[in-house]
Amino acid sequence: MPASSRRVGGTSQRRSGQNQSPRPILYLLVILLIVLLVAGGASRADAAGQAIARGAAMAALAVALLFGVRPIAFPAPLRPIFFLLLVTIMLPLIQLIPLPPAGWQSLSGREIFAAAADLSGQPQPWRPWSIAPDATLNAAASLLVPLAMLLIASQLAASDRGRLLEWLLGLIALSALVGLIQLSGNGFDHPLLKNVKWEVSGLFANRNHFALFIAMGVLIAPVWAVLDERRLRIRGVVAFALVALFLLILIASGSRSGLVTGGIALAVALILVRRPILVALRKYPRWITWMLLPTTVLLIGVLVSASIEADRAVSIRRVLDLDATGELRQRTLPTVLSMTKDYLPFGTGMGSFDPIFRMHEPFDLLKPTYFNHAHNDFVEIVLDGGLFGLALLIAGIGWWAWASLRAWRAPPNSGVLVARTGSVILLLVMIASAFDYPARTPLIMAVIVLAAIWLGWGDERRGDASLPRL
Repeated sequence: MPASSRRVGGTSQRRSGQNQSPRPILYLLVILLIVLLVAGGASRADAAGQAIARGAAMAALAVALLFGVRPIAFPAPLRPIFFLLLVTIMLPLIQLIPLPPAGWQSLSGREIFAAAADLSGQPQPWRPWSIAPDATLNAAASLLVPLAMLLIASQLAASDRGRLLEWLLGLIALSALVGLIQLSGNGFDHPLLKNVKWEVSGLFANRNHFALFIAMGVLIAPVWAVLDERRLRIRGVVAFALVALFLLILIASGSRSGLVTGGIALAVALILVRRPILVALRKYPRWITWMLLPTTVLLIGVLVSASIEADRAVSIRRVLDLDATGELRQRTLPTVLSMTKDYLPFGTGMGSFDPIFRMHEPFDLLKPTYFNHAHNDFVEIVLDGGLFGLALLIAGIGWWAWASLRAWRAPPNSGVLVARTGSVILLLVMIASAFDYPARTPLIMAVIVLAAIWLGWGDERRGDASLPRL
């Protein structure tokens, strides 16, 4: 048989295989996501769910290897993501290597440790680059989750990647239902997380992280509705109900950053699905098309007004009234920026913010509770990683911008639509990270990897004739 015939036959077989039932590896990823939903909503090292999340990631990777996943055969479109994650893992590991006294004393901000040894009359010991090695080791261990997700999810077929978007939407809806239970006044004390019992935070320990997860649902639901043209009518109704639920949860969560990310997600979702929705509406009278948008806006306005009237619009109330937490973050920012400057160019060690801030905390900021993070992950990464952390940030954002530009300029089809969705999910995470630290939770780490994979596969999907044009 000629080589061209074999090639055509192989392509046909591969495409027909994409329409078959999902491979076992898809179910493995779904199970891992479910475990992360239950146990991976906290960023603190002492949360019980951390051991479960990391153990599940290692177990899933071991099972995937049994199913034939070969990390060496890494798909070319995803290699930039792999190398970015690999360097990210290497940075905290390098920061744990012990240095001779002359080496670590040459790093900025280590004078106090050298003085401590001199005052005690002890010889200067070998110390690692990181000032808090236990915190840096925890930071390195936390990256087991995104590493497992990347190595496993990168092997999925195109059809399975689309189904994973559907599963993610279902998990977001499940988390929203838990938030709805909390909104009804029933406290939820998660045994695996250190959450605030009466706070609307779903299956997360932090309401801002929960609100980001729900904002992703606001984006994904409309996209999911238009991916199947045959079921657009029923999916459209379900998506509208989900978006309404998600917006109500966002308003009641008390997260101001959630209002921002949710609003952006809704606006971009309308842009993403505008074309397929208009095509579907051509079979109906023109007046229906003209009435759809104002009716939707009116219904959303009624829901928001009802939430405000019922005194459930905590997020809006916190926007109008600057609370003590928001004021504290503003007051601590100059101290954090000063610390970042003092420890350049090498930084303090990944994950070391808590003990380092306690060393520099001014008296007027002392309080019974502690400031666990900078609440601006971009600044904290530079503080922890120095210029190396800054270089990683620039490289990661640069890849996102380059891949997003290619996805948004590509001819629209269902694969490109999923790639654009991944681009916006990463944008939402970056926006939320300017106010908090959502990317430090195992579940959000996993979603970041999935979004990056969807975005990275955008170029391959662009030329795939088996995908419908939108």
